[in-house]
Amino acid sequence: MVNKILRLAKNFYFATGVGLLIWIGFFDANDIISQFNNSLKLGDLETDLVYYDEKIKEVEIQRQSILGNPRLQEKYARENYLMKKPNEDVYVLVNEKNEPIEK
Repeated sequence: MVNKILRLAKNFYFATGVGLLIWIGFFDANDIISQFNNSLKLGDLETDLVYYDEKIKEVEIQRQSILGNPRLQEKYARENYLMKKPNEDVYVLVNEKNEPIEK
C-alpha cells in the first residue's frame, strides 16, 4: 500500500496535478475561501436588489400621483422640503430625540 502511494507520488503528472490543485485551491487569487465569500456577498446583493426594486416601484407610483396634481405637489414640497410661501412661518415640532413629529 505504502509502496503504491510512493510510486504514485513519484509520477510527474500526478505530482504536478496535485500541486496545481493545491495552488488553485488555496494560494490563487480566486481560491476556495474567496469564492465562498463572493457567493455570500452575491446573496446579500441580490437581497438588496429586490429591496431597492420594491422601493423604486413605490417611488414611481408616488411620483406619478404627485406630478398629476398641483395641490399634491405643493403638499409634498411643504412636508418633505419645508418649503413655504413668502408671508408665512414654518415650525417643525421635534420630540426629545430631536426627530420631527409626524402626524
